[in-house]
Amino acid sequence: MLTLTREDVRLGCRAADWRAALEQAAAALVEAGRVSAEYREGLLAREAQSSTYLGHGIAIPHGTPESRRHVRSTGVRVLQFPEGIAWHDGSRVNLLVTIAAQSDEHLDILRQLTHVLERDGVGETLAGATSADEVIAALSRAPVSARCDAGTLCLGVPARDRLELALAAAARLRQAGCVDSSFVASVVGQLPLPLGLGLWLVYGTSGVQAPALALATPEQRFRDDVGEVSGVFCLAAQGDAHRALLMRLDGLLARGDGDRLAELPAEQILARLSGESAQAETARVRLLNAHGLHARPAKELVQVARAQAVQVRVRLLEGNGEAVSAASLTKVLGLGARRGQTLVFSAEGEGAAQAVSALAEAVRGGLGEPVTPLQETREESAARVARVVPAEPVAAPVADEPLTAVPAAPGLSIAPAYVLRLPELHYAERADDSAKERERLQRALDGARQQLETLVQRTVGGEVAQILSIHTEMLGDPELRDAAFEAIGEGASAEAGWWRAIDAAARTQEALADRLLAERAADLRDVGRRVLGLLCGVEMPMPPEQPYILVADDLGPSDVARLDTAKVRGLVTARGGATSHSAILARALGIAAVVGAGERVLALTTGVELIVDGESGRVVAAPSPARRQRTEKRIDEQEVLRRAAHARRHEEARTRDGHRVEICANLGNTAHAADAVERGAEGVGLLRTEFVFMAHPEAPDLATQISEYGEAFDALAGRPLVARTLDVGGDKPLAYWPMPQEDNPFLGVRGIRLTLMRPEVLETQLRALLTAAGTRPVRIMFPMVKDIEEFRAGKAIFDRVQAEVKAADVQLGVMIEVPSCALLAPTLAKEADFFSIGTNDLTQYTLAIDRGHPQLSAQSDALHPSVLRLIQLTVDAAHAEGRWVGVCGELGSDPHAIPVLVGLGVDELSVSSRRVPLVKAAVRELTLPRARELAELALRQPTAAAVREALEVV
Repeated sequence: MLTLTREDVRLGCRAADWRAALEQAAAALVEAGRVSAEYREGLLAREAQSSTYLGHGIAIPHGTPESRRHVRSTGVRVLQFPEGIAWHDGSRVNLLVTIAAQSDEHLDILRQLTHVLERDGVGETLAGATSADEVIAALSRAPVSARCDAGTLCLGVPARDRLELALAAAARLRQAGCVDSSFVASVVGQLPLPLGLGLWLVYGTSGVQAPALALATPEQRFRDDVGEVSGVFCLAAQGDAHRALLMRLDGLLARGDGDRLAELPAEQILARLSGESAQAETARVRLLNAHGLHARPAKELVQVARAQAVQVRVRLLEGNGEAVSAASLTKVLGLGARRGQTLVFSAEGEGAAQAVSALAEAVRGGLGEPVTPLQETREESAARVARVVPAEPVAAPVADEPLTAVPAAPGLSIAPAYVLRLPELHYAERADDSAKERERLQRALDGARQQLETLVQRTVGGEVAQILSIHTEMLGDPELRDAAFEAIGEGASAEAGWWRAIDAAARTQEALADRLLAERAADLRDVGRRVLGLLCGVEMPMPPEQPYILVADDLGPSDVARLDTAKVRGLVTARGGATSHSAILARALGIAAVVGAGERVLALTTGVELIVDGESGRVVAAPSPARRQRTEKRIDEQEVLRRAAHARRHEEARTRDGHRVEICANLGNTAHAADAVERGAEGVGLLRTEFVFMAHPEAPDLATQISEYGEAFDALAGRPLVARTLDVGGDKPLAYWPMPQEDNPFLGVRGIRLTLMRPEVLETQLRALLTAAGTRPVRIMFPMVKDIEEFRAGKAIFDRVQAEVKAADVQLGVMIEVPSCALLAPTLAKEADFFSIGTNDLTQYTLAIDRGHPQLSAQSDALHPSVLRLIQLTVDAAHAEGRWVGVCGELGSDPHAIPVLVGLGVDELSVSSRRVPLVKAAVRELTLPRARELAELALRQPTAAAVREALEVV
């Protein structure tokens, strides 16, 4: 929002002409210390390019990009000219909002001003204002945006009752942050009003944070005692801001477009609600202007729209769903369209197709500005050609010289390299027979689904099957298929239409997550390439028959799942992070892997010998005989240790001087509890219960959850089970529980925050865990807790359920994943029964590095002394209150970290089932005093690298 002070406003100014007014504006910025005198030339140059007049008597002079070097600090000066000035484009200006911006801050100011201009009489108010406060009040009023977008739709609800649909729609508005619980309560019991065509409406005004319109539709239309039901709208009303939503709804009903609304995909529903009828001609185009749809290109667009024979409307595909007149400058500016977003033009009547085509072409042409295409992604390139060849050849790693990468999966191996180079996929962009192309695509989709189902049946790792199941769900996504079919209907080939749909979905995923969900987008493209290969009749190259180390740019989850573990000795990728799906699957399959090694590894020759160290994150090409001999000796020693550890896997883990450390298993699937016990796990230290939810097309009910959790309790035979309550949001969205857009989902509504917004879901899960446990030990912990308040809120629900179920052996704890939680551990330890430290997230939040970031993930090391100090604080606080502490992150299985964690006083380590015997063996090699010495040594180091170096030396 525009922030102004009284010092920023000058009233009662006079000027002979617009140049004199601009001189005064420039002088005001110089006097305020915002710019140097040269900035004046930039203001004049901007007006020479295009008028900065907005409308309603307001102009917003600002410099050219070249003049930014004269800006000392970003700021605004507002000059009022009550008598008005004749502007050079013939307009009459009463207010200059003169901007000095060091980058593109003026665009945000501009967008706010377009909302200001929408208010009736604002020009007269500003021209006649007699105080700075009046001007500030008029310009600084925050715009209220009414929502009706994908985040407010709740489609395919398994309901047979209008009231249930009404409640689902209200709950969706609460999830979207538009209303609070009091609004939902006001809707409960409210009889929906009939709108006709099987549509109904409920509404409320209490607890409204932002006006919004939600729609809940049933899986199938049904008839109840009142009539046909195909959907229930829920309106959050606030002042006059919701009237636009009512007008959109009224227009939908008046056109008769609501009849089959429940049968449409989300994108088409939003199109109908935006005012696009089923008969409308539409055109989509991606905006390529560097600074988005700001004043100059918007003015060009408006001029093209006004020249058309029919009225054209435009909406932002990624926006709130409102379509506005393309002939209104203020409305077009108000869209706030940015580079890379998609504009949707619509029109009806004779000449509509030509009109929307003309506007789309104008946008493609840059609207008077030079534009450059969006940078093509590697995935796009892989679909068309094998890879983007660098401008300059990249040199392969030097022989016998260690190359540092990101450790992804532990292990040490030596084998010849097999460098995977993707085949070229050539296809025609256009096709004449749309029906034939749709049939080809459907056959490819069916074939890809069969391939994935076969892979799921072959896999034994829970994580592998889960992720490949997600890929199968993606193949069945009707929106993807419909988007591809729509492109084919416009003349695209099956290949081009499918890749266009995949790319659009992947780009949307990346944009919503601000790059934090890039791995999810990689999954989409992995699915897309599978189908594309079938369409093109191209198969992936066959690997050699003898053992090898696979080297690739990056690998999709299905690529890893296809690997023959009898032949693959290791994985090396140029890109990717340690928490990407491919890295997770490599760990699950027991394959040594390093990722993020850089493009140099792609210059390796197939057949060159490689050493891969998945623990230290090192790759050595063409090792010397001496290094090879040392590595072979290490491999032999590790094999001896592995066999010895396996033989003693069922024994307790005690240090040489008798100190006991529990070693448990992390599980993502209850079916693998028996395997964990067989490998020596003394319990389950982390059950990721979200996989129970992700494995079902809708939220699992109480009976389903009891059955799932009961399987794990049965296999554990009295050993403790530590279950993390539902942890979705961030990088783990649920298809049936869509979340509103968040710029930083890892810092948003996830974990305990999310389940507290859906207390009925949390209560059902707690009831299922306690019921399934019965007399067996269960430890329940809340994820992403930031302080005692969130823990108490969850505990209140737990206490209520436990009072009814009365499970015999229960503890309630907290996951330490947020630095604030570690720092406040003394207060939490007084009320929580235990702590479990999730070092993956704790490291990410402490170091402010996304652990999946392709460039930075190598620096996201949980052995960083700052993370170790937070662990120390947590352990000290817990032990002071007689509580126990576990570590369930990747750090627990790091050979360098095990002695440090034991020395810090950690009571339990929970690791992947495969690592249980080796971690037990590592503990048995220690003494407690020595472990404490190593912990103190680590805490004294300045960096993670220094910690590792110090521990290696000793």
